[in-house]
Amino acid sequence: MEGMTEVACWNAELDSAIARVAGRFARADLRWRMRDYVRGLLGRAARKNGRQLAEWAGHRTPDGFQRLLNSSVWDTDALRDDVRAYVGESLGPGGVLIIADTGFVKKGTTSAGAGRQYTGTSGKIDNCQIGVFAAYATGSGRALVDRELYLAKAWASDRERCRTAKIPDERGFATKGEPARGIVRRCLAAGLPAAWVTADEAYGQDWNFRRLLEQLGLGYVVAVPKSQQIKSLAGAWRIEQFIDEAPVDAWQRLSCGDGAKGSRVYDWAAAKLPANVVFDPDPPSHHRWVLARRGLSDPGEIAYCLAHAPVGVEIDELARIAGSRWAIEECFQAAKNECGPDEYEVRRYIGWYRHITLAMLAHVVLAALAAQAAKGAAETDQPSSRSPWQRPDGSWTLSCPTQEPTATPSPTY
Repeated sequence: MEGMTEVACWNAELDSAIARVAGRFARADLRWRMRDYVRGLLGRAARKNGRQLAEWAGHRTPDGFQRLLNSSVWDTDALRDDVRAYVGESLGPGGVLIIADTGFVKKGTTSAGAGRQYTGTSGKIDNCQIGVFAAYATGSGRALVDRELYLAKAWASDRERCRTAKIPDERGFATKGEPARGIVRRCLAAGLPAAWVTADEAYGQDWNFRRLLEQLGLGYVVAVPKSQQIKSLAGAWRIEQFIDEAPVDAWQRLSCGDGAKGSRVYDWAAAKLPANVVFDPDPPSHHRWVLARRGLSDPGEIAYCLAHAPVGVEIDELARIAGSRWAIEECFQAAKNECGPDEYEVRRYIGWYRHITLAMLAHVVLAALAAQAAKGAAETDQPSSRSPWQRPDGSWTLSCPTQEPTATPSPTY
């Protein structure tokens, strides 16, 4: 009986999700194909490519699914908007918007954007496509909410190649930071109830990305390399120099959330940066911070972050936001394991977007079911007890390092 109830809940949530987006498909045959495609992505087909999905759905050929992805008339971005709204409603307000990219390893070079480039998926330079993604995470769960295909210079400068892959003429070369900023703007404009943003070094070291978040009034905790320049009235220093000067009592042991092996505990130190007299209001609504995370088993293993946090936020909250970045990696892994976003066989630009967006819809169904199961459960992450050396706001006082400053770089803020 319990198993039957679970199946009924699963079917009800899937039917609700499909009904939510059905209006984006003007013709009945397209709605049926979309439904079968999404069900197939959540099904037990050995691979989630067009042929095997068609076989799983009972179609005689994959032609219908191929038309759905490549030539049928429907608004892919409108479907993306529906997915984002579905995520916000299912997971609730006050969450973290997480930006990261992931690779889709390919054998050929004719698929839109495919080429030899570094991807964390294989941990090396590989022949792949790169997608820039956003996930939304709360205590109830996490799910992908937006996506953009990255086009390297080799693609953007070859218009004939782009036209063969049906890439619009207006798509030129852009660094990964540009689609990331566009994703953030869309999510906020659409009312996604995110309170924070986090991202890895590729985005955190981008001044334009950080500045946009500050202009939007968002708190952020973003990773940066140890060479990140920090500027004060006394000069400019690498972020690692600031952290090297942290007193012993600045470090405190905190959990940044649960991982696959339990609570993830590190030593953390944070310092407030001086206000920027040009950009910052008086009195300020936010403070900028330098944040560092040190491994327990290897004290030489230090990761660095910059943060922009509302006045009154303490270091344990900054650590929690920094630790939430793992949630998008979990989204990538879960989606690839369960919904096949990486198993497509489309080559055209629009086909990539359509398959990825439908896979995101399938993944949100799973996230919504998990959120329902967890509804009412208490948050598991708890801050550790306050150290007797900790100041009331959890910080240590910023002072200039004793090392000689480097040559003054271009302004960080």
